[in-house]
Amino acid sequence: MWLFYALLSAFTAALVAIFAKLGLKDLDSTLATTIRGIIMASFLVVVSLFLRKFDGFSLASLNQKEWLLITLAGISGALSWLFYFVALQKGAATGVVAIDKLSIVFVVLLATVFLSEGIGWKSFTGALLMVGGAILIAL
Repeated sequence: MWLFYALLSAFTAALVAIFAKLGLKDLDSTLATTIRGIIMASFLVVVSLFLRKFDGFSLASLNQKEWLLITLAGISGALSWLFYFVALQKGAATGVVAIDKLSIVFVVLLATVFLSEGIGWKSFTGALLMVGGAILIAL
């Protein structure tokens, strides 16, 4: 089932690139990212309310470590989108997205260091192929 959701994620991420590239023609990339963030937050609040995800939840239920990590994830995501929208505004969508997807390679490396996930020959080879593919598409 995870594969289905991963494919949906990939497809909707592709739509983000197309819609953003079209929408960034006459709009500052930072402002566009901010508007996008507000829309995303509003949409997610509505979805969470509809799915009753807030039932029994309180802000105090998160410990300091969880708050820190979720905050860092939020800041990292915001920075990623700021950089992504600037790149989309200045470059070709296919090249920007190809380089952006090198995040997979970074995850492989960072997961090895911080999550103690092993990196076998398949992951290493796959990461190298992704780097090569991103370079070919971006050029």
